[in-house]
Amino acid sequence: MSSFNPSVIPAENQKDLKQLIYVRVRPDLERIEAEIERHLASSVPLISTVGRHIMGSGGKRLRPLLMILSARLCGYRGNHDAPLAVVFEFLHTSSLLHDDVVDNAEFRRSQPAANVLWGNQGVVLVGDFLYSKSILMTVAYNNIRILQTLSEATTLMAEGEVLQLIHADNLEIAEQDYLEVITRKTAALISAACQIGAILGGAEAAQEKALSAYGHNLGIAFQLIDDTLDYTGNVNELGKPVGNDIQQGKATLPLIVALRNGNPLEQRRLRELFSTEQLALEHFHEIREWVARSGGIAYTRQLALEYVENAKSAIQGFPSHPSKEVLLDIADYVVCRRT
Repeated sequence: MSSFNPSVIPAENQKDLKQLIYVRVRPDLERIEAEIERHLASSVPLISTVGRHIMGSGGKRLRPLLMILSARLCGYRGNHDAPLAVVFEFLHTSSLLHDDVVDNAEFRRSQPAANVLWGNQGVVLVGDFLYSKSILMTVAYNNIRILQTLSEATTLMAEGEVLQLIHADNLEIAEQDYLEVITRKTAALISAACQIGAILGGAEAAQEKALSAYGHNLGIAFQLIDDTLDYTGNVNELGKPVGNDIQQGKATLPLIVALRNGNPLEQRRLRELFSTEQLALEHFHEIREWVARSGGIAYTRQLALEYVENAKSAIQGFPSHPSKEVLLDIADYVVCRRT
């Protein structure tokens, strides 16, 4: 297992790790970008316009990249992996478009959210197009197991969205319920990307299961870190206002832990602030300081680190391979990233 310890790495070395990963995957990222552009082409101009707006705004391409790396690790040597990988970026983007409508979001990746520019109706329909296009692209591979795995993942994602809606404005959500939401909403698609890469590569059942587990654990860790960044990041890093989750009535794990660790007076104050319809900036700063002081950030980061170690352990059985090393580095980077 990699000896890299992401919990203590200096910021400048975090940038070095990011650059190292980028240099190694740049050819794959270039292929992914070319396929995104090709499949965004449509005779309906709004589809291409909205799609390019959100996809050209700095997405990490994590999901398609993981699929390509997983396929290669399992022996895939063909040239038809990139279109299938793009399916995962289209599905992810579709969910972002729908999320922004549901949340009435104003910003996404440091620019106005698509729903602000083109309205809710158009953005929902473009999201529907991206979802439908993803299924069509997957069917072209004529592999029922790939299609079944993807369909199961999208079903879990939809369930995760509904669960999140059910728990909206619920500060009393249990940690296990919160983890169930992010498992379905975020980890399911990342896990499917890795598993489908394994299927495309002709992996044995044990290898397929291992890569699915890698993606599952990585996806949970990714979302846990996202939730800490809402308290520790800044608008330039995040591309959206800090405190966005609280404003939208989302109690994520740092806040759940803060409430759990607080005394009755602190708990009463947090409930009062959380129920405020429009949270003032000074009140968010008050919550942020409390979340950090109560151990909410530290607890969430530690849990993310444990999931990352589980992800890395899941693929230790694979022989030495360049793709394996990149997958291990990506797992390490997930828990030390700032964006």
